Amino acid sequence: MNLRNIRRKYGQNYLKDNSILFEMAEVIAPSEFDCFVEIGPGLGALTNQININNANIIGIDIDEHNIKALKKKFHGPANFHFIKDDILKFNLDSLSSKQRIVGNLPYNISTQIILKLVEDFEKIIDMHFLVQKEVAEKISGQLATKDWGKLAIKTSAFFDSEILFDVPPEAFDIKPKVNSSFIRLIPKKNLDYDLSIKNNLYKVIDLAFSSRRKNIKNNLKALNISWSEIDIDPTKRSEEIPLEYFIKLAKEYLV
Repeated sequence: MNLRNIRRKYGQNYLKDNSILFEMAEVIAPSEFDCFVEIGPGLGALTNQININNANIIGIDIDEHNIKALKKKFHGPANFHFIKDDILKFNLDSLSSKQRIVGNLPYNISTQIILKLVEDFEKIIDMHFLVQKEVAEKISGQLATKDWGKLAIKTSAFFDSEILFDVPPEAFDIKPKVNSSFIRLIPKKNLDYDLSIKNNLYKVIDLAFSSRRKNIKNNLKALNISWSEIDIDPTKRSEEIPLEYFIKLAKEYLV
């Protein structure tokens, strides 16, 4: 398989615009002794921006050619550890300290990566990702808009998110066919629920959005919900229902 086909297989579009990379570094604001996990470092464009004295950087890339190149390129001032692995199989619990997560995510699996990292939100300080603009909008979607859907609700149950700035296709060495956005996600604090609710919550959300045309009562018919007791208007569609009510449903009804 030639290099271009390998990059297409892994969804690799590398940033080349130094002004964009500088802007990313400005908002990440790396500090001495920060612990980073970088997802898909590629050839190290973003890695170079967080390479400061005494930072600890773990770079996880599925492409062994990239790992070899990164090991040759980076020897300080940060402490580096490059791992050939699939981030969807990597366990953050294996790391001893809380981590800052960064990355130019492969667009074909960016949603999967972010939802997987929800499982580790207690081990995360913050996350900064470059993703497809459409995905960024769905992550940061607000109530009663077209973007308040499954991804926004699942993510917002555990993280606050914001779109920091957009990145045009011209900023990449191989231009993607879509615009991109740089986003920040920060774990929520003082929640009155924990990760034990996640699986059932996600099932409730998936069921609630199984048909956009139907109201929430019809979509959740299988749960036999007592709507008068749970204080939700059953005639509303799921995109009109706030997060706290999905949490309430997940606590009281097992899917």
